[in-house]
Amino acid sequence: MNKEQSGVLKAWEATVRKTHAAKKRANSIFGTITMATAAEDDLENHNEKGEEPYLVEKILPNGDYFTGQWYDNFPEGQGKYLWTDGCMYLGEWHKGKTTGKGRFSWPSGATYEGEFKSGYIDGIGIYTGPSGDTYKGQWVMNLKHGHGIRLYPNGDWYDGEWRRGLQEGLGKYQWQNENHYIGEWKNGMICGNGTFVWSNGNKYDGCWEEGLPKGNGTFYWPDGSSYVGNWSQDPEEHNGTYNPSESSQAENTDWDPQSVYVELADCKICPRENVSIMPSQKVLAWYTAKTDENPRRLSVDGRASLGMERPDKMHMWESDDDSNDCPEPRRESDSEISCIQHQHDDTNPKFNPDLPLKVPKIGKRPGETISRGHKNYELMLNLQLGIRHSVGRPAPATSLDLKVAAFDPKEKIWTRFPTEGSKYTPPHQSSEFKWKDYCPVVFRALRKLFKVDPADYMISICGNGALRELSSPGKSGSFFYLTEDDRYMIKTMKKSEVKVFIRMLFAYYNHVRNFENTLVIKYYGLHCVKLTGPTQRKVRFIIMGNLLRSEYIIHRRFDLKGSSLGRITDKSESEIDNTTILKDLDLNFIFKLQKSWFDEQIDRDCEFLEQERTMDYSLLVGIHFKEIAANGDLVPCGSPSPPGSQENESTPSDMEEHILDPKRWGVIKLGMNMPARVERTIRKPESVFHLVGEQTGECYEVIMFFGIIDILQDYDITKRLEHAYKSIQYDPTSISAVDPKQYSKRFRDFIFKVVCEDT
Repeated sequence: MNKEQSGVLKAWEATVRKTHAAKKRANSIFGTITMATAAEDDLENHNEKGEEPYLVEKILPNGDYFTGQWYDNFPEGQGKYLWTDGCMYLGEWHKGKTTGKGRFSWPSGATYEGEFKSGYIDGIGIYTGPSGDTYKGQWVMNLKHGHGIRLYPNGDWYDGEWRRGLQEGLGKYQWQNENHYIGEWKNGMICGNGTFVWSNGNKYDGCWEEGLPKGNGTFYWPDGSSYVGNWSQDPEEHNGTYNPSESSQAENTDWDPQSVYVELADCKICPRENVSIMPSQKVLAWYTAKTDENPRRLSVDGRASLGMERPDKMHMWESDDDSNDCPEPRRESDSEISCIQHQHDDTNPKFNPDLPLKVPKIGKRPGETISRGHKNYELMLNLQLGIRHSVGRPAPATSLDLKVAAFDPKEKIWTRFPTEGSKYTPPHQSSEFKWKDYCPVVFRALRKLFKVDPADYMISICGNGALRELSSPGKSGSFFYLTEDDRYMIKTMKKSEVKVFIRMLFAYYNHVRNFENTLVIKYYGLHCVKLTGPTQRKVRFIIMGNLLRSEYIIHRRFDLKGSSLGRITDKSESEIDNTTILKDLDLNFIFKLQKSWFDEQIDRDCEFLEQERTMDYSLLVGIHFKEIAANGDLVPCGSPSPPGSQENESTPSDMEEHILDPKRWGVIKLGMNMPARVERTIRKPESVFHLVGEQTGECYEVIMFFGIIDILQDYDITKRLEHAYKSIQYDPTSISAVDPKQYSKRFRDFIFKVVCEDT
């Protein structure tokens, strides 16, 4: 190993010295490597001594610029960051994130000055738009939330309550023509009880719905006369009584109440501003790439001293042979190469376009039923008792408008389940245990939002049917359990994953509420069972929807990430059945569907996950082939159906009619029961590691199911070490463990390559 490689590893060691668990792992990986540059040793010694933050000036690898206080490889204190696109932040930092008071400016001229928290606009602050419009008030995670005053470019203004970036609660809106409304708002619209006053003195006081009078209300004239009635934009539903005053004008008697709706049509609420990118979405170079280990350190008098230049990373892999001017190409692992070479033969339809594709054999139902005597039988009983208690517990009517306090990590309920029962729990045959509900109000609202009936939910998980445990744990070490009806999946979780989910729960709730077509997996509950006795073991688990539950037979399943290292099944073609989860390098199709449905939502979901700094998620895809020949061959589009072919054998006739009628496609949910076509691709020997094979033009009619799963992996120190270690051996672009920004871009680029518009 050469000196430059050693330097990379030493730098990574420096970033984890204060994390005990990470230090043990670092020693096991890097313990024999001792070579480093003098500048690196100086930086490590500085961090180990616990000195105060010092001034640096950095030109970062991606062209960004930072100057300010620096400590332990991150900004700490006051600092200025300038992005290459012209955005700039000047203010306080903590552990590499904008935290405290600061000022962020956009190239458009827009600015925000106020409080930040962990990279988000959060607290009290003032936003000034490029057109001079302003908002002064409270913020929570980039959204106006709390009391605030908004001045619009056209002269309108609003003073009142905000929720999730929209007017909600009590507030006053005044138009530039001096008409104004005082009252209740919901989702950015006038809704509830309120008073609208025109500049000429006329006034309406009553009920509103979606910005218009609806229900009981009274219209007043300045002379004291009034009109009282039940208001509706539909004249047939409208009725009321005119009450003249002594000085009322004669023209009021001929007044048409519908004229109010005409006048209100000119009183538009200004739309919310369109901010191109929020500060929390901006990429900070120290989270995405290795920064210069020898920044320009400022002396006492402010002059910069330049550190030694480091070789370009691409040149660190050049051959020592002077005759070779090109960097030595990285290689995939020998096991992967031998696996693919073994499979790459003319008898495999994945590589031979002359061979027909066959429907995979039907495998046995996955999982082992947990019955009496199973090692996890008591755990299953505890889980079912806890779910029945949580869901069946009396609670006030669930509202989707939750208070911020409902998302507090301390918002949890412990319940003790003694074997003899208690005032609140039934007697049971299992050992005594304790049950914890995390953020119960939030998950009750999520189940309502996802239209989950509480009784059906309890029957699926706690009914007579036992859970099924999958035969082997996932890569993360978690175990998976399926309900008898396949509707729900239960996954055990590490404590770190629970912390990540609780941290992002507020953003997750807002995302799934705002985008009902989101492809992000649905979560229904987060719980913990604490077993009593000598072990005192805690088992944390999450309940989520099973994306591939369907009345159709799912013939092919793919787990797609957009990376290539290790992304291939180790089974031969003859061993693969319809329950096998295939990976990126197994993919031999291009998916063709209505792309406009897909692109926009993938972008929104990936932006959400990137903002929450999670990675390692994947797109789970299930395919049902609609036409299969009697001999098991798949029948391409346009081919005559062979004698004895089976078309949608497993599909109910009413569902088939629904799928085949294009006029009814509007009610098909994105990612569920979607009619589509897939085009066969072929992998040639010279492109065996290409993620997308060569298209053949051979298409098949299918029904598709897909969604984004495994969204709770934080880019923590373990993943950073994994990235650093594997980057020495493999192409960094092929590794799954990369920075969330890079992961999101790679994931989207890959998905948009394998999903195209069906013309």
